[in-house]
Amino acid sequence: MPEVTVPAYKSGDFFVDYEEKVFPDVQADPGEKALITFHTVAFEGSIGLVNMLQGLRLLRKGFETSILLYGPGVTLGIQRGFPTLGDEAFPGHQNFANQLTKFMSEGGKVYACRFALQALYGHGEPSLVPGIRPISPLDVLDIILMHRKDGAFILDTWTL
Repeated sequence: MPEVTVPAYKSGDFFVDYEEKVFPDVQADPGEKALITFHTVAFEGSIGLVNMLQGLRLLRKGFETSILLYGPGVTLGIQRGFPTLGDEAFPGHQNFANQLTKFMSEGGKVYACRFALQALYGHGEPSLVPGIRPISPLDVLDIILMHRKDGAFILDTWTL
């Protein structure tokens, strides 16, 4: 077997150049909006968490940012915990609630479709993370259209 002559990497080493930024740091112009829609299931992939982080980044760039949870996306906004609400049963168990709470604390708005919440997933409005605004299923299209009319940046998140 050939001898390894490259020193082993150790904790704290860099694998990539974290300092180089290729593109300019785009900031929102006054009044610009952003909407991120979630039609994805909690814990079934990373896209829910990744786009919550994108929402926080858009907010910090000055965009008036809203998150829309509809269909299975409402599962991102449901309170969790075990053995009691808020307890973290495993590392990352509270990621969605923590990110949504942080997003709202910095001025972001989060909406959840009542139809999906009750008819599809059997939850009532008290199941939502505090601060999330439940909306009619008829509002789901209208919030998207309102953002479109305002020329907002819209990031649609779909998983199956």
